[in-house]
Amino acid sequence: MEKEGEIIVGLDIGTTKIACIVGRKDKHGKIEILGHGKTESIGVKRGVVANIEHTVQSIKTAVALAEQKSEVEIKSVHVGIAGQHIRSLQHSGNIIRKNPEKEISAAEINQLTQSMYGLKMAHGEEIIDVIPQEYIVDNESGIRQPVGMLGNTLEANFHIIIGQTTAAQNIYKCIKKAGLETVNLILEPIASAIAVLSDEEKEAGVALVDIGGGTTDIAIFQDDIIRHTAVIPFGGDVITEDVREGCTIIKKHAEELKIKFGSALAEENRDDEVVAIPGLRGRPPKEITLKNLASIIQARVDEIIDQVYFEIKNSGFETKLIAGIVLTGGGSQLKHIDQLTEFITGMDTRIGYPNEHLSSTVADDMASPMFSTGVGLVIQGIERSETEAAFQAETGENQNDKAGFWKKRKVRREAGPKGYLNIVKSFFENDTDG
Repeated sequence: MEKEGEIIVGLDIGTTKIACIVGRKDKHGKIEILGHGKTESIGVKRGVVANIEHTVQSIKTAVALAEQKSEVEIKSVHVGIAGQHIRSLQHSGNIIRKNPEKEISAAEINQLTQSMYGLKMAHGEEIIDVIPQEYIVDNESGIRQPVGMLGNTLEANFHIIIGQTTAAQNIYKCIKKAGLETVNLILEPIASAIAVLSDEEKEAGVALVDIGGGTTDIAIFQDDIIRHTAVIPFGGDVITEDVREGCTIIKKHAEELKIKFGSALAEENRDDEVVAIPGLRGRPPKEITLKNLASIIQARVDEIIDQVYFEIKNSGFETKLIAGIVLTGGGSQLKHIDQLTEFITGMDTRIGYPNEHLSSTVADDMASPMFSTGVGLVIQGIERSETEAAFQAETGENQNDKAGFWKKRKVRREAGPKGYLNIVKSFFENDTDG
């Protein structure tokens, strides 16, 4: 049995909601959720911070609720990043080892990962995260964990996440203004995938589709390797907007109508099924048929799934995804959306719930698809924390503690997945308005 791990906090800054989740690994290796806070997101549009002050206020509210429920003081968070500015690419790198008769160490793997942060990007773009896919030792490919092996050359294939510098800086600024420290920036579809996919699905080949409020995020896995990520700038909010316009009702009623009576398949509703919406200021109630409502919703969901299918085909893995598609996120709770997805793509589809790694003591509401990203951020935070601890144990140094480094600015990349964060932090070093 393992001992209980350190407490990790995931912060999902979404377009519709901001969720703060406090968790740790229990004695059985499962994730125990100690508490969570959720509040409406006001300052975020399509996954990108549009209003700093509003976003800061929402973050503070969600964090305060999570602190209250978990009885944990929150100082640092693992934050999700999304938005249509995100793109990804595959790249490989290698190092020739000085002493091939010595075992490959965590420090050498870290060195190889760091070299990827030095790749030249287009103006205004930065590498946000570098994810190793597989390692190659002396032309022996398909190695997942090369530590302890012997060899002359160590190579690796990487999945590199790229985003707009300003978008990431704005996220960091919001966290800082909320009085918190950002430990990691993690791509949201990867976090969601960790929370809802089984190892068998990732091995067989699967497309994770996270339908949020502002964006629909995609992560494709095959042979247990992340192969493709993409962000589509449409989500549940555009469906609500279509319902609002199509039924000529206010947004609040449109959202309630979508959640309670909405369906992604018009043919599943009868013409005589009618729902009444309260009228405004003494006006009579408005009657809407569920078939008309479903027709409005289906038209937009068709468009979203078409774009998802385009990304799957574009990845080159369409025929290799034996496990098909897994839908998650708040938008996946729409009735019949899995059937419509199967109809459009011809691929097996299921709804993904973030209970794959959760302990049995976790409250039922945390197993909702809307918390997939938040739960995934906690899981990813725990994994990265354990990697950091292993690195420190081996080398005796903290790979993120480089005293005076940012004032000198001689090197552009340092220390693991947090390298880019240090660059962003340096941007605000002398920021007096904090």
